[in-house]
Amino acid sequence: MTVGLRAALESGRLLRATGAHSALSARLVEEAGFDVVWSSGLEISAVAGVPDADILTMPRFLEAAAEMAEAVAIPVLADCNSGYGNPSNVAYMVRAFEARGVAGVCIEDKLFPKLNSFVAGDHALASAADFAAKIRAAVESRRSRDLMVVARIEALISGRGLDEALRRAGVYERAGADALLIHSKEPEPDEVFAFRERYRGDLPVIVIPTTYHQVIAAELAERGFGMVIYANHGLRCSISAMRRTFARIIEDGTTGNVEQTMASLQDVFDLQHVREMTERQRRFETQGRELAAPGDTPPAAPSTNGRSPGGSGAGPPAPSIPTRSGSPE
Repeated sequence: MTVGLRAALESGRLLRATGAHSALSARLVEEAGFDVVWSSGLEISAVAGVPDADILTMPRFLEAAAEMAEAVAIPVLADCNSGYGNPSNVAYMVRAFEARGVAGVCIEDKLFPKLNSFVAGDHALASAADFAAKIRAAVESRRSRDLMVVARIEALISGRGLDEALRRAGVYERAGADALLIHSKEPEPDEVFAFRERYRGDLPVIVIPTTYHQVIAAELAERGFGMVIYANHGLRCSISAMRRTFARIIEDGTTGNVEQTMASLQDVFDLQHVREMTERQRRFETQGRELAAPGDTPPAAPSTNGRSPGGSGAGPPAPSIPTRSGSPE
């Protein structure tokens, strides 16, 4: 779904998004009432059992995001790391994600290969000029302005400070970004609040309060943020739930004591839209039987040059069709 995210972000209200890694988890995001699905690079990498460090390639992230977009009616915003390469790679990436129904792409201004922002290590930034080139490539390559291009600023993560974050915000806005994501790993929201207060541009500002998790949505809305992304909470709570369940089964030697704490099979079937599938199948099978009912007159074969097939003057007989061995049937 590509229509709707721009209008929602430009409405002035705070949008709430949360992370997903599959069509199923995206449906749970939608079911809960969130406005946007965040196709999380961390979650997609984690379910593949690899670090969030550009280990997986662009097609893997594309397929995951496309499955989410197909499964839900709310917009999907894709976490596209640092764009999977140079401006030419970014241009290709944008066209691919847009063609699969993704509503927006978010690219960050780190050097490739990036490292998850909460992992200790090298968080070197691309130059503002190089990243502006990626932003320009993204906006000029999309087929419709409905696709949002979000510039993620990692200056606070890398230790470059608020002034550098604000400088980059201005550059990325001039390059054509549709929104800014300011990221921080501090336990308090002070530096993202300071960024929002000092930013004088016109773009919506997005935050990911993974570490400053005590902040509430109402305060973010009051301070003028455009979107809050709870980026990885679905994955983390599912890990905890699976650990508890598996440990209890091993301890008890039975699943009898965990059945009441799990989703029912019917719940799983509902999320898979099994009922809709079976209803469609019955309808198609009914239509098929009606079309093939005994006594129906088959449609007449088309005429050839105004003459009935096989009649006088119908032309030479059709050539025989060779079998696979090459001899006539």
